[in-house]
Amino acid sequence: MKFYVASGFLNKEAVNYVSEKLIETGCIQTYDWTKNDRASTLEDLKAIGEKEKNAILTSDVVVILLPAGKGSHIELGIALGRGKKIFLYSVDEKVNDFATTSTFYLLPEVEQVIGTLDELVERVCCYRMDYFVEG
Repeated sequence: MKFYVASGFLNKEAVNYVSEKLIETGCIQTYDWTKNDRASTLEDLKAIGEKEKNAILTSDVVVILLPAGKGSHIELGIALGRGKKIFLYSVDEKVNDFATTSTFYLLPEVEQVIGTLDELVERVCCYRMDYFVEG
């Protein structure tokens, strides 16, 4: 199963942790944006955007780690528009705070995982097992 992990630069360690754990189970990461330096030109941003968009399009699963930035929310939109399975991760229930949540977090294609990163990895792996049985 192919996956992509979206989040903000502040979550690079968590993104790497989740990615490494999923790779250990045999999943394939479509793009590792954490290896990028921060973009310094518009051309850099465009090139990264193309790579991230293609990574989402070729993924079976998109994992989004909150808190996330504007780019991650655009990636969420691409994934939703393409009918991808999405795992939205939060350490706590703030993700469902009515005053700050997004309507898109509540769609059926989005599975919220609240807890630890290991719980997230376990849930994605369970989906992977179901994916291969059904797919």
